[in-house]
Amino acid sequence: MSTHAYVAIEGAIGVGKTTLARLLGQALSAEVLLEVFEENPFLGDFYADRARYAFQTQVFFLLSRYRQQHRVIASTLARGPLVSDYLFAKDWLFAHLNLVGDELAMYERVHAILEQQIPSPALVVYLKASTDTLLQRIAHRDRSYERQMERSYLDDLRLAYDRFFAEYTEAPVLTLDTDSLDIVQDTDARGEVIAKVKTALRVDNYQLSLPTLDDLAAEPLPATDGRRRLGDFQRFHRTLDQEKGFIADLFLDYICLTEEVGEIGRELKHAWVRRERMLTQVGNRDEANDRALETVKDNLQEELADALAFLLKIANDTGIDLETAYLKKMGKNWTRSWAR
Repeated sequence: MSTHAYVAIEGAIGVGKTTLARLLGQALSAEVLLEVFEENPFLGDFYADRARYAFQTQVFFLLSRYRQQHRVIASTLARGPLVSDYLFAKDWLFAHLNLVGDELAMYERVHAILEQQIPSPALVVYLKASTDTLLQRIAHRDRSYERQMERSYLDDLRLAYDRFFAEYTEAPVLTLDTDSLDIVQDTDARGEVIAKVKTALRVDNYQLSLPTLDDLAAEPLPATDGRRRLGDFQRFHRTLDQEKGFIADLFLDYICLTEEVGEIGRELKHAWVRRERMLTQVGNRDEANDRALETVKDNLQEELADALAFLLKIANDTGIDLETAYLKKMGKNWTRSWAR
């Protein structure tokens, strides 16, 4: 998985996927991947005669979507975040709505091979709308090949999407009802949606690059989840000490660690004193505790970071892989029992 966010937007025809993809692309400073559905030569005929043209239309979409996503997603995520206005898995949904018998069986065999090579997103935004709303939006954009679309087909598609995402487990799903949501004209609604996506995506948890790590040519530690690991931070401190001329000495680093722990204690003492004073004012210990901690939060996070830095340096001084040591010790703790 990449360290960069990949968001896919889904929903029935006309729900506003492309519009939201472009807005999120700007909000997340992400590249945008849009489905090229106009190139399907069978699409107009499909809406006119679904039974006759369903298989040709579906197979063309399957191969087209695979070609686009297989080529684009991995290379884009190597550079930065990505927002797509469709999910590769949607092809399966449409196939089960339009194909039957041998045609569906053949489709499923091909789809099973191709889907294994398409990365899953970090988040799917599922846009919902009533059939009436979808029809209004489709009529407003007035695409020639959609003019013959039947209301019953759109209604079946809307329900199929609901069933599909009720069982979808490949990625977290943020569901948004768009019947009364105008993200084009209503700036408040647009901001609300973007905020919800960022919260669901946990943007703040996508880890920042270590300062000058790449410039100093430090080797990254391979990680299956694509995020920074403790080994990365240990290597960073080793390189930082060399570049800045910092002393790397086991005993000095331990002394510095105890100093930082003392500074953590100082900030917590200040918070404790404030909590006891606030308790008489607010009358609620939890609220008083939260308010008191907020007053020292900035200083506390700096002292915690300093303490972690010296702990990592001590691991370097002693040649210990801190992540391996931690996992090994916690594995023992998990199987142990303590008297209560």
